[in-house]
Amino acid sequence: MSETTASQGPPERGGVGWVGWAIGVAVVALGLGLLWWSAPPPPVLERGGEAPGFDLPLLGADGSVSLADYRGRVVLVNFWATWCRPCEEEIPAMERLYRSLGPDGFEILAISVDAEQSDVERFRDRLGISFPILLDPEQEVSRRYQTTGFPESLLVDAEGQVIERYIGPRDWDHSIFAERIREVMARAPAS
Repeated sequence: MSETTASQGPPERGGVGWVGWAIGVAVVALGLGLLWWSAPPPPVLERGGEAPGFDLPLLGADGSVSLADYRGRVVLVNFWATWCRPCEEEIPAMERLYRSLGPDGFEILAISVDAEQSDVERFRDRLGISFPILLDPEQEVSRRYQTTGFPESLLVDAEGQVIERYIGPRDWDHSIFAERIREVMARAPAS
């Protein structure tokens, strides 16, 4: 019996054998191939970096709005959703800030990530929002801006550079934000 065992070779460990080894190699090769052929991640959007361009439908109007349309103005790009309670809580202060600074060259572009336009219309009407609301139901622009949640806002200067990123709700009409925005507006080149 010992001769028979010796001539059969070593027993397989755990039943893996060469088939399991080949499958493992194939999985690793596939993973490396996907990494090799996949697109590199976008660079991190930081202060001083250029705000990514976008072209989104404008709620309540035919056509779309582009960030480039607002070159020369300081813009607060705000990502939000109707189902987001902190988003709803910050909107009244945002509206007051807009009414206060809008005539001086300030703009708010509120980008809704809601799937249903009718939800956004009801929300706008209920809260009396007068600043532009753009629609990003597929969250493509939200991903391009590397948002981590809602609400999230970016202050963009007149040259299209990101000045600040604000994660979470803010009391936008507080003097600290109004003063910061006025400071950025004062640095804008004369048009």
